[in-house]
Amino acid sequence: MERDSNEHLARDGAAAIVTIGVVGAGTMGGGIAQVAARAGLDVVLIDQSESWLDRGLVAITADLERLVTKERITDERRDQILARIEGSTRIEHLAACDLVIEAVNESLPTKIEVFTSVSDIVAPEVILVSNTSSISITALAGSVANPERVAGMHFFNPVPVMKLVEVIRGLQSSDETVATVMALAERIDKTPVQVADAPGFVANRLLLPMINEAIFCLSEGVATAEDIDRVMRLGASHPMGPLALADLIGLDVCLGILEVLHGEFGDKYRPAPMLRQMVAAGRLGRKSGAGFHDHGGG
Repeated sequence: MERDSNEHLARDGAAAIVTIGVVGAGTMGGGIAQVAARAGLDVVLIDQSESWLDRGLVAITADLERLVTKERITDERRDQILARIEGSTRIEHLAACDLVIEAVNESLPTKIEVFTSVSDIVAPEVILVSNTSSISITALAGSVANPERVAGMHFFNPVPVMKLVEVIRGLQSSDETVATVMALAERIDKTPVQVADAPGFVANRLLLPMINEAIFCLSEGVATAEDIDRVMRLGASHPMGPLALADLIGLDVCLGILEVLHGEFGDKYRPAPMLRQMVAAGRLGRKSGAGFHDHGGG
């Protein structure tokens, strides 16, 4: 009965969330804002740069336009979704939010800076969530008052398409916080899976070694990038090959996750030298126009 009671409280808590804040208007933050607005939530989308904010809003609009073209939503529905998203460069605009999701770059100091700034603005009971693919929720929670209100939501790219959200429980996360975040994920039409606060959680702890080994295969001349991807698509039923997936994720993001895993688990997660070279050269995948494959940008 206690569990059922907690679940009802969590669902009531998620239902009471009217406005969420999203800090970071990049690929992930923009995607989170879009799915939240589509689910009927009001969204305050924050970025420190006006140009980055504008770019994020343009990307959201373009994605919704594609849905209109495919006749999956109407013009009216598109306009309703966009009307629910308010962009701002002032973090003070988060003050009235019921929950805030941080979606900045994968850097512990940067995320702590965001968390401490947000915690000074919002009410002390407001749940603070990190969209992280590898960083410790426990460490982030330790940077704010009332750390029991902190949890993680690891969304997957592209956010409007991918159903999975890993919900991460930090050491301090309360049952109510985690249950509310799980219920919120369902409310925005995602499938939440609760995981412990361990480096890489589940998805990236399994996925990144495969991507890394594919890069070693490429650098050793075992096969071309196209053939490595073809092997995994046809031989392992993967929807895309590991190198194409790395390009989609972003090679800089892959390197950052591998560095966290390497620091925690040792040499089996050592990033391939070729990956470091690609990142140093600015060949980051789709977002830069070129990675292991050409994406029309150089």
